[in-house]
Amino acid sequence: MSATDTPARRRITLTGISSRAWEHPADRGALVALRELRGFDDVVRAFFGMWNERGFRLSVLASGIRVDHRQYPAVWQRYTEAAAVLDVAELPELYVTQSPWLSAEAVGLDRPFIVLNSACVQQLDEDELRCLLGHELGHVGSGHAVYKTMLMILTRWAANLSWLPVGAIALRAIIAAMLEWWRKAELSADRAGLLAGQDPAAALRLLMKLAGGGDLSQIDTTAFLEQAAEYAGGGDLRDSLHKIRMTAWSTHPTPVARAAQLRQWIDSGAYGRVLAGDYPRRDEDSSTSVSEEIRAAAESYREEFSRSTDPLVGLLRRLGDGASDVGEWVGGTAGRARSWMDAATEAAGRAHRAGRAAPGATAGAGPAGGGDGTGSANTPR
Repeated sequence: MSATDTPARRRITLTGISSRAWEHPADRGALVALRELRGFDDVVRAFFGMWNERGFRLSVLASGIRVDHRQYPAVWQRYTEAAAVLDVAELPELYVTQSPWLSAEAVGLDRPFIVLNSACVQQLDEDELRCLLGHELGHVGSGHAVYKTMLMILTRWAANLSWLPVGAIALRAIIAAMLEWWRKAELSADRAGLLAGQDPAAALRLLMKLAGGGDLSQIDTTAFLEQAAEYAGGGDLRDSLHKIRMTAWSTHPTPVARAAQLRQWIDSGAYGRVLAGDYPRRDEDSSTSVSEEIRAAAESYREEFSRSTDPLVGLLRRLGDGASDVGEWVGGTAGRARSWMDAATEAAGRAHRAGRAAPGATAGAGPAGGGDGTGSANTPR
């Protein structure tokens, strides 16, 4: 080792770790409910089989670079390191595609794969890149890629089925509910990225680069977190309404909100407990209780409501027992996951039957350009 070399950071291998260790309670409650729906994944795969996953993979294979020990070997090294820490036995395929945006995504139904934009290779240092790759592995480990792909397709169907008013309205309602879940899934993946890299500073730097670009030479972490606090609680009711408008149809929370949530998870001691070996194991997943996870999701929403400094939330608390009443109402979102999926299956079936009966109807279309068209282009998916 030369005088300029620095020792590699020693990371703890989280043997047998379950995705439940990093999943946000609202995300986990919805996922457990989804997984309990008998045959739901089979229905999703059968109905959405018209979306050509193989075609999308072929398009990436043709236009991008498949990462391995020969192509982008430094990226491959960071990828295998993140996978080793999270104890991932089978690595999803990883591709780099040309794009100026800092973004990555995990996509697919049967064989999820990860697509990394070239800007990430150019603008992220090794620790930040490891964190981002861990973020995407977290999506795959939690099964998010399957449901995200479904969300992508539902979004396109909502746009393409305007000639079916009832079906389109039902699809939009389902999409809105799933977007709320997806925003919580992003918080889960942020935690997975932190666990993969085990470097809180790098995890925060990644979010800062998503907000302000690759050059952090003039950026201060403390000031960035102060921004997050101002966003969360500053202004008046008009600002609260603007925030609702900004996020209602977004797949991702804002970078400052994600930074605040990650910092809160660290400060709560949960991150330290996982590193100390106190985390759920995969071989215990089969014993997970749906009702307990949904209660945990509701409690998470209640706690978030109770400690929020948002002006609108503060007004609701002053109007009455808001932390109980409104918290229960919002927390019920996770509990309604079964209803959403039942409605999704029914609406999809109606749309599929109507589509086959309609003159000139086509079999559906896949995502354009590899994106879902619903979220910001400069955030990891």
